[in-house]
Formats: sequence, structure tokens, C-alpha cells
Amino acid sequence: MDTPEQPQIYLITPPTVALSTFPDQLARVLDGADIACIRLALAGNDEDTISRSADACREVAHARDVALVISNHVLLAQKLGLDGVHLDDAARSVRAARKELGPDAIVGSFCGTSSHDGMTAGEAGVDYVAFGPVGESSLGDGTLAEKDLFQWWSEMIEVPVVAEGGLTPELIRDLSPCTDFFGIGDEIWSSDDPSGALNTLLANMP
Repeated sequence: MDTPEQPQIYLITPPTVALSTFPDQLARVLDGADIACIRLALAGNDEDTISRSADACREVAHARDVALVISNHVLLAQKLGLDGVHLDDAARSVRAARKELGPDAIVGSFCGTSSHDGMTAGEAGVDYVAFGPVGESSLGDGTLAEKDLFQWWSEMIEVPVVAEGGLTPELIRDLSPCTDFFGIGDEIWSSDDPSGALNTLLANMP
């Protein structure tokens, strides 16, 4: 039996980033580990703030051939030359986002703990589905996406799946066989050395 490939890392930015320091921090993380994609997960709706942060992160990401998607702002993704969008409303906006951004853009969807929402998003044309939180986290209402969901999904559904929210070394070890990506954000940005924190987590992949 083939050994499953190791999950890839999907990096999630903090909700607010300091333009004086974050691009350098991001560059160090990208240079220290193999990152598949970055999600710009910025809080608020101030277009100028989001645009400046996106521009800075895009320069760092694209210089290293790493895709950059933005949470929810479909029109900004287009305007700022980003690689796509990550939607937080399960399957509701997928078709509209795909129509707006075209077939080559990345369109992903966060579906909480609902396999039904995940399947609906898959049918609507997403490139990946994210489930979470998988560990103690302030995401959602505290309901956790259990390992059974990832096992079932990886056996039955071809759409790639992301495990995110409250990841610990134990969860990374446990979920590695049944997820395609780990969405890692808060777990490392609170550290003085995000790159080191990421590599400490990744050391737990079997």
C-alpha cells in the first residue's frame, strides 16, 4: 500500500498585520518551510488597509512562487492581482465567485464541521474545502471538526481538504493521514519566532 503523501501547509495570516514588520516575518516563514498557499485573513473592511497589506504580502509570496488568496473579498482579489478567494460562508458564494474570477482562480470554502456544506461547495466548483476548528479555538460555536469527518472525506470525496483551527502537535500527528493541507495561522504568529514555531509543529508529521 502506498504511503500517503504528507499534507501541505496552507498559511493563514493574522487578522491585523504591521506593514513595518510582517512582510519580513512572512518572508522568513516562506524561506524556512515549503508553503503551498497563503490566505490573507484580514479583519475589517477598510479597502485601503487591506489593499496595502495585500500588496506587501503579494510581493513576498509571488517572489517565491507561492499563491496568495484573500478571505471573502472577491472583487479585491481581482483588483489586486491575487490568486483567488477563500469564502467563509460554506457553499453560498462559490458559484458567484467562480463566475467573477474565472476558471483559473483558486476558490476555497470554509465549511465548519458540515460534510453536507462541503459536498455542496464541491459540486459548486471549489478547489478545496476547509473544516475546523479541529482543536480548542474561538472559531465558530466551539463545535469541533472530528477526525472521522476527515477520514470519511479523504476516502469518499476527491476535493482537497484543509484542517484548520487550534492545531496542536498531537492533532497534526493524528490528522496527517487524512488531510491534504494544514491551515496554520494563530498557532505560529503569537510566537517570537513564527518560522521556528512552524517547523516545530511540522516535525510531528509522521
